Amino acid sequence: MSNGPLPKKADPRKLAEREAQITGIAEISAMPRLASFLCSEQGTVNVTLSFAVDEQHLRTVSGKARGQVLMTCQRCLEPVSIDVRADVNLAVVLNDEQARNLPRYYDPLLVEDDDVELLPIVEDELILSLPSVPMHEDCSVKTSWGDSGTVRLQQEKPNPFSVLASLKDKTSKR
Repeated sequence: MSNGPLPKKADPRKLAEREAQITGIAEISAMPRLASFLCSEQGTVNVTLSFAVDEQHLRTVSGKARGQVLMTCQRCLEPVSIDVRADVNLAVVLNDEQARNLPRYYDPLLVEDDDVELLPIVEDELILSLPSVPMHEDCSVKTSWGDSGTVRLQQEKPNPFSVLASLKDKTSKR
């Protein structure tokens, strides 16, 4: 399919039988759960999904989503651009029992109706690919505890425990 917007819904079982591929663009603003982790809803993600039937006769959905998002740097609290790369590797199941019997290398995609919404599938994988602590690689954080003025003030202050040291000296002489 074309490289326009990602279709809203698709029937993964029919697409798997035809070994179809869907390529599209997903707007970040259309993914509210993903956007809640970001500092901007601007941007898009390129998505490619391939549908197939594997050697165990399981209908599968595999693919990738790639793009850039803006998150808040946890050092300086400024926006930081993060490359997101999510891989999709799902097997279509009709119930929980089938999901439990899947090989470990597949995650289940529970299909109750004929069509499933594609955007939540991509959104889930993108959320899982986000860094837990986003940071700039070279972040210049301005701190007051490390500057030279603070260090000088600490050196000029008398030590409050110096009185105890003099008391210790007096008691040890007796």
